[in-house]
Amino acid sequence: MKRAMFGGTFDPIHNAHIAIARAAAGRFALDEVLMIPAAMPPHKGTGTPYEERYRMVELACAGDPRLVPSRIEEGQSKSYSIHTIERLKAEGGELFFIIGADAFAEIQSWYRARDVIEAVEFIVVTRPGHTYETPRGARVLRLDDLALPESSSGIRAAIRESQSPAGLPDAVAGYIREHGLYR
Repeated sequence: MKRAMFGGTFDPIHNAHIAIARAAAGRFALDEVLMIPAAMPPHKGTGTPYEERYRMVELACAGDPRLVPSRIEEGQSKSYSIHTIERLKAEGGELFFIIGADAFAEIQSWYRARDVIEAVEFIVVTRPGHTYETPRGARVLRLDDLALPESSSGIRAAIRESQSPAGLPDAVAGYIREHGLYR
């Protein structure tokens, strides 16, 4: 089985996240993309409880069987990528890591960076004008032709200003309204 892990705060998950997961699944013949909300991300915080973010991931993934919500990082521990990779690799199959170019550019500062770099093949999503250096030994596939204007921070800001932001799956937008998130 060929699968990829795609993690983040997903605060909230938006159309660009889904477009990236679908494009990677199609282009690299992935059987599934595990959509993994970080419970306790080490590099940035989240203001929205894990269960709310996980439910939005479930809603956003509905309708595409290749996109699989995962609770693998649920809990009170820091969500270090190497721990997730080790758990997923123990299940067998080929594992890829979908990552944005901005995060990939900082990968050498991550916890057990060398182990992360050696453990997986990366699918690096680049935004126009963003460059990065590939660390020695890293195996990289590029996913660099997607126009993705959405950002979670921009969506949260629009909601705080009582705007209806574009870029959210309908079910996620409804969930946010129903639960009064980001106000």
